[in-house]
Amino acid sequence: MSVDPAFLGRREIATADEMEQLGLRIGEQLEAGDLLVLTGPLGAGKTTFTRGLAEGLGVRGPVQSPTFVIARTHPSLVGRAPLVHVDAYRLGSAAELDDLDIDFARSVVVIEWGRGMADAVADAWWDIELSRPIGGADGVADEDLDADAPRLMEITRVERA
Repeated sequence: MSVDPAFLGRREIATADEMEQLGLRIGEQLEAGDLLVLTGPLGAGKTTFTRGLAEGLGVRGPVQSPTFVIARTHPSLVGRAPLVHVDAYRLGSAAELDDLDIDFARSVVVIEWGRGMADAVADAWWDIELSRPIGGADGVADEDLDADAPRLMEITRVERA
C-alpha cells in the first residue's frame, strides 16, 4: 500500500473543499492495487473525497456516485492506474462484489459502503470512516446543518490475518 502513514488517524475536515483537497493529496500517492473502503452516512463526503482522489490520480471525470450503475471505471489521462469507483450499498454479499470482475491488481479501487466485503477481494486496504453532524443531535435541527458542516474522518490500515 502506497499511502503515507501520516494520513492515518482521526481528523476533522472543515469544508467540502478541504475534503476534496485531502483526497487529492492521497490520490497523488495511490498506485495500482490500492483499495480504499469508505464508510459513512449519506452526505458524509464519500463521493467528494473520491472526486479529490480522482483528481490526484489524473483520471477522466466527472466522478459521481455510482449508486445506480454499482461500479464506474475512470481511465487514467496521465498513464497511471484507472480508478474503479464502486457503490456496494445494493450488493447483498462479498460474492456479489467479486462477481463485478474488477481488476483489483491493476486499478485503484474505492468501495463506498464496502465494509465487511473487502476481505473477500484483498489482503490489505485503507479503511476510511466518515461521520457528520446529524439533525436533532445536541439540539441542532436538520435545516441548521450546512453542507459544509465539519466532518470527522478516521483512516486506518487493515490487513487480513
